[in-house]
Parts: sequence; structure tokens; C-alpha cells
Amino acid sequence: MTGKRRTRRAISKTSCCLAAPILGASLLATAQTPTQSPTAKPPVSTPSTGGNSFDGPADIRYLKTRDPQDRRIDMFIGNWRDSMPRHVYGSLVLRDILTRGDNYNPPQPGALLQAANYLAFGRLQPSDSTVPTTLTREQNVFYIAGGTGEITAGGKTATLHRDVAVFIPANLEFVMKNTGNDDLTMYVVSEPTPDGFVPAKAMLVTDERQVPVRTPMAASPYTGPGASGHWAHIVRDLFSKTDGLATIGDLITVTIAPLTLGEPHPHRPGQEEIWVAVDGDSLAFLGAELRVQHPGTAYMIRPDESMTHSNINAGDTPVKFLWFSSNSMRR
Repeated sequence: MTGKRRTRRAISKTSCCLAAPILGASLLATAQTPTQSPTAKPPVSTPSTGGNSFDGPADIRYLKTRDPQDRRIDMFIGNWRDSMPRHVYGSLVLRDILTRGDNYNPPQPGALLQAANYLAFGRLQPSDSTVPTTLTREQNVFYIAGGTGEITAGGKTATLHRDVAVFIPANLEFVMKNTGNDDLTMYVVSEPTPDGFVPAKAMLVTDERQVPVRTPMAASPYTGPGASGHWAHIVRDLFSKTDGLATIGDLITVTIAPLTLGEPHPHRPGQEEIWVAVDGDSLAFLGAELRVQHPGTAYMIRPDESMTHSNINAGDTPVKFLWFSSNSMRR
């Protein structure tokens, strides 16, 4: 996940849920200035063809006996509707989805993050603005889910609307405003900045609609049309460590076409990989359990190289996820 061009992520090394990260599509936009299309990303490289973890379905590994910990899978799932609202930056109301805790033994549902601070759903009412805020030892990504607004930082102002992602580095003052008649809603990802970390100097803005889709290095009969890996994952890059992220390696969106599913696979210890449902209902296949995943729900499986997971779209319209990964050490 690190390096200026980042070493391609291999399942044998990280068992992550997506093909290797690539340069985030970061665009510094100003108000009323059209966002230019980002440069196409390099193709994805993985040990197996098609951006998959395994060469084919016959190679997928499962446990011979069911892990009794699978029955605790609801501790690894969070929904913002189950949390109380809290105010940050003045008028921005957050409701937590996932919070700090333990990757293996969450003390309460959704309390499992060790590398990120929190994942939350945010709401800014019409005509409201945040107070001028400078993040200290923290960086935020805002992914807009609905409404319209603008955000100003470092002398630049960017327009906010659905599918726009904004990265605010530490030590940069910013103000967000709702300019529409509806609530400005968003997903907020917070990460800490380690000792000695040097933050980026400018706000970065990416319009997901203008980001090219990732492609695998080589074709596979198991990877669907337009997918970059894991059979069905259609990936668009938002931000990465080369853009200035500290503990999060990549932040992307993943779309899964109707009546398809992702390749089941496990995760390596230390790999925090978060799946946030943004559009559409789907099935989360977690260990030996199935859960319906509605928008606003997120999960992370135990990174123990044993529990497998997949996302299943059993409907007739695409589903979309906000996805981010980070690395933590087991306690």
C-alpha cells in the first residue's frame, strides 16, 4: 500500500479484497471551474489473472470446520441509524458507523478500527456552514452522498455534489457550506497522522464520475466485463497514500453489476478493509453467514486468513460501495 507508485498488493502478501492500489485520481477543483478528467490508471497486477485472488473457483480455500467466531459477525457490522448524533466543526452532525476498537474482538458492534479513527455519516442542513476548522493529528475524507454545497481550503473553493470526494489534510483550515435546499449528506472517514508524518499542503477533490475504471493486467474468464478483479469489482480510485493519506492506503468506490458476486477470499492479519454500502441493497457473505447490507451499513471481516467474504448483488440494478483499507497491528 506504500511507495510513490505503491507495490502491487498480492493476496499471498496481504489477502486484501481488491486488486492492487494505484495512483489516486486527485483533482484540485475551484468553484465554477470544470473538473478535468484524470489520467487513466496503470493496469492492476495480482498473482492470478484477471485481478483475482485465485486462478479459478476450484482454488478458493475454505475451512474444513466452521469457526464458532462466525456467529459473532454482527459485532463487525455497523449502521449509522443505530448511533446517536454528535456535532463536529460547528454545524456538521455525524452519526458513527464504525469506531475505534479491536479488529478481532470488538467490545461493541462496529468498534473494530485500529488504524482509522472512525467512519461516520454526516449531515449539514440547508444554509448551514461549519466553523473554520484546522485538523490536528487527523485527516478527513468527505464523500458526498446527496445535496449541494461548497468547501473552501487554502484559498480554493470546490463545488460539492453527489459522487464528489474531498480530502482535507492535517493543518489546513477549511469551511464547508450547504448551498442547496436539501440536506448536504456525506460519508466521513477520519484517519490519524503518525508522529513525524508530513501532511499535504492542499485540499484535493475528485469527481468519481470522471474517474476511469481500473483494468486488470491480464484477462480471466472469471472476471466480468469492466471489472478490475475479484470477478465483479468495478473500481474507481479516489485517493491514496501518494495523495497524502497517512494510515489509509486507498479509498475507492466499487460497483457490482446485477446478479453477480465478488470472489470469496480471506484477509491477512493487520488488514483493515471496510465496505460501506452507498447505493442499493446487497448480500454480505461473511464466513458462513449472510447479511442484507442496506445503504449506510458497513462491515469488516476478521483479518485472520480464515474467514472468507464476498459481496453478492442479487438484484436487477447495480450496487455501489465506498471502500477503504488500512493496516494495523494485532494487539
